[in-house]
Amino acid sequence: MSETKRIARDQLNRYFDTFSRKFLMPDSPGAADVEVVGSEVGAQPVANRVRLLGVDYDPHTNALELELGSGDHRAYNPREVWAVEESDGFVSSIQIVRDDGAKELVNISRGSGAR
Repeated sequence: MSETKRIARDQLNRYFDTFSRKFLMPDSPGAADVEVVGSEVGAQPVANRVRLLGVDYDPHTNALELELGSGDHRAYNPREVWAVEESDGFVSSIQIVRDDGAKELVNISRGSGAR
């Protein structure tokens, strides 16, 4: 059973480091879809079925970084970060609410199909 959790800013680095180490191994076949949604931009796909190599938070730049097989993507100034966590700790979805009100949606699958 999954659980939706709000991740406190002071826990972001540790939370996503633990997730990345446990589930995003070099041979992991998992894939991510990334989309930015905002009133000024509408819904804009950033990545589709791209291999997710890691998730990291940098407190100095205040950015949550997605390390993707196609290149890195950063969500700056996250006001809120939510994660859908499966019973084994796998994060299947991340929602980042930025200071400007836009949202970054990341859906992560364990299966094959990543590019």
